[in-house]
Amino acid sequence: MEYRRMGRTGLQLSILSFGSWVTFHKQIEDGTADELMGIAYDNGINFFDNAEVYALGQSEKMMGRVLKQKKWDRTSYTLSSKAFFGWRGKDNKPNQTGLSRKHLTEACHEALERLQTDYLDLYFCHRPDKNTPIEEVVLTMNTLIQQGKILYWGTSEWSGVEIMEAHRVAKDYRIIGPSMEQPQYNLFERNKVENEYLEVYKNVGLGTTIWSPLASGLLSGKYNDGIPEGSRFAIEGFDWLKDRWMAEDLLARVKKLGGLAKELGVSQAALSIAWCVKNEHVTTAILGATKKAQLLDNLEALKVLPLLTTEILQQIDTIVGTKPKLAEF
Repeated sequence: MEYRRMGRTGLQLSILSFGSWVTFHKQIEDGTADELMGIAYDNGINFFDNAEVYALGQSEKMMGRVLKQKKWDRTSYTLSSKAFFGWRGKDNKPNQTGLSRKHLTEACHEALERLQTDYLDLYFCHRPDKNTPIEEVVLTMNTLIQQGKILYWGTSEWSGVEIMEAHRVAKDYRIIGPSMEQPQYNLFERNKVENEYLEVYKNVGLGTTIWSPLASGLLSGKYNDGIPEGSRFAIEGFDWLKDRWMAEDLLARVKKLGGLAKELGVSQAALSIAWCVKNEHVTTAILGATKKAQLLDNLEALKVLPLLTTEILQQIDTIVGTKPKLAEF
């Protein structure tokens, strides 16, 4: 396993990590979660990602149960949660969502309880909140750090402007700004990581814990001939995800990418994940496997990395046609 510093912090994260979005509780139960987290940990993964909204809190409870049973040295892994959406779904009341001091603080306490841990290594603002002053967000996160409840705070799906505004406030108060961002990043979703955040990396540093490196499985090639039973796109309530990715032009490009993977003698999933972590601005790519074979195949991305020469990367760009056009000055 390779480890990278998270932005300008001293924290080292494995370049591949393990997350629970969609999978925990909805697709797998405790036994499978225990097996998969064990495989991940034994292969050097040291970051496990979660959020209050995943399976309405049940995902964190499941991960907490597994971690309690594993009895791993707490200093050997990093754990995250995210707050914004709340965990009560349609029953959310005022102050049970968003980034107010009240919700961020209470959501942190609830995550600690569900995950059965004394502190979170990483705590994310899961989305920007237009209704809460940025000063309130930054000051609240800094307080949680001072209290020892979180070690680093960050954002998820914030714009570069919003991240820089948070840093401006932190600088004014001489307190700690966001250290990391969790954006979607894959061969079909590139602009934020490769374009919008360029000035953020340069000016304040930014770690990225990217999600959906396989575009919800599309880039693995498993949807080339339809939607398999039990897959993510087949889950009730995830039609929005299916509708976003199941487009003929995208599938055509995925099939061409599969041809290149075959030439290289690697799986399409491993190739797509390796492409993500080839980017030096990616600290870690979060994997979301539901089966042992799937996770082991995803881990093969480490062996694919050395194969990604400039020529191969250009071939990939030609196939997918998604490279952002950078502004010229």
